Amino acid sequence: MDKNRIEAFSDGVIAVIITIIVLEMKVPHGPEFASLLPLVPVFLTYVLSFVYVGIYWNNHHHMFKLTTSVNGAVLWANLHLLFWLSLLPFTTGWMGENHFERWPTVLYGVNLLLCAVAYTVLQSCLIRHHGRDSLLAKAISTDFKGKLSPILYVGGIVTAWALSAWAGLVFFVIVALMWLVPDRRIERMISKH
Repeated sequence: MDKNRIEAFSDGVIAVIITIIVLEMKVPHGPEFASLLPLVPVFLTYVLSFVYVGIYWNNHHHMFKLTTSVNGAVLWANLHLLFWLSLLPFTTGWMGENHFERWPTVLYGVNLLLCAVAYTVLQSCLIRHHGRDSLLAKAISTDFKGKLSPILYVGGIVTAWALSAWAGLVFFVIVALMWLVPDRRIERMISKH
């Protein structure tokens, strides 16, 4: 099957997710600058989630540049990823509205972990569909960042639950910083071919 529809659909869903996340920031009722202060936690969660959604969009785009077709398993795996990404507006809003309390932060971390698992499943389905000698399989290779990310998410979830939500957030920010630069392995493979 052609890959264009899955890319277009995913782009549309991701655009809607970003739009919904920003709608969590309500306009303050006062004209003073101080009326913005209660929005700081909501804004910070928006920034973090915007970066995460951007990372997934970027890597999704790069991954599909190295594919030529999709099958039913890839379609379902992509929907699985979009499902977990679509929950980010809820977990983002809950965490921001509750100023990074323990349970909202833990749930946010679980959401991030499930997004990472779903992305890995999608990547595996694409590699299985195209074969171990495919450009994507060669570009991914050992996938150190992909294997390290879930470990850091679990560390952040446990830390947010047992010690401090703020300390747990540090793990989530580290993963985001680790992935901010698009996957250079894939970019190198694209430029070679």
